[in-house]
Amino acid sequence: MKPHLVIVTGLSGAGKSTVIKAFEDIDYFCIDNLPVPLLPPLLRLCSEKMEGISRIALGIDIRERSFFQECESIFVQVEKSGYSLEIVFVEAAPDVLQRRYSQTRRVHPLEHLMDDTERQNKLIKAINEERKLLTSLRKRATKIIDTSDYNVHDLKSLIIHTYRQVPEKDLISVQVVSFGYKFGLPLEADIVMDVRFLPNPYFNDELREFTGCDPEVSKWVFQQEETKKFLKLLEDLFNFLMPCYLKEGKRYLTVAFGCTGGKHRSVVIAEHFYNWFKKQGFICSVLHRDIKVE
Repeated sequence: MKPHLVIVTGLSGAGKSTVIKAFEDIDYFCIDNLPVPLLPPLLRLCSEKMEGISRIALGIDIRERSFFQECESIFVQVEKSGYSLEIVFVEAAPDVLQRRYSQTRRVHPLEHLMDDTERQNKLIKAINEERKLLTSLRKRATKIIDTSDYNVHDLKSLIIHTYRQVPEKDLISVQVVSFGYKFGLPLEADIVMDVRFLPNPYFNDELREFTGCDPEVSKWVFQQEETKKFLKLLEDLFNFLMPCYLKEGKRYLTVAFGCTGGKHRSVVIAEHFYNWFKKQGFICSVLHRDIKVE
């Protein structure tokens, strides 16, 4: 059986190294900064000489820009050889990337090519240029992760929960996310449900300081008639959708629930469907993105 192959790429400063380390932690054979033309011979070596390697994660970035024009033809060649190929593309908002570079004092790999005397201007130009250069690779990605709202631990957790086990042919790996609309949408989500229509425990003085993970808050939310009807309708919808996704060949699904602040209603509903998906036999994880954000 040929190894399962994941290509990790994306914008510099968006967290590619963190993603590679996360894959390494779940027993992927990892190589960072691999020149693209070396991919086919590496795969042949792994298949013929290195028994026991069933999962491979390779980091490719702009430092090897001279090889980028060869990416598409090499990826096609790899797929025709029978390999299962996924491309994970990490990115972040320009202002987030600027802040990260300022905090770490690292130099962007394209910065020295930018024509400007002001360092900050050179950094902005380098970020914009890299985004343009990676446009075609981003279009080919099977999973795009915007890390703007993730810290290192959240990003690592996302990768580990999604890829810890490659699903069998009859399974889908589901990630359930809660978030607050005032902090922005989770761009990696396949399905986003707005639960701001549910009664808000924030306006209950006895519950305001707690979160949706506390039993009293979840009990209060579940007692609402709107919640009971919503859960029944959405469970029926997922019972319809999941077999259709399986038939279509979908292997990873991210479902996000949003309320105003991401601390009460969305957390309660996300926890409910995390447990619901697990009972249905799906590989499932949950992330409460904004539960600790002030």
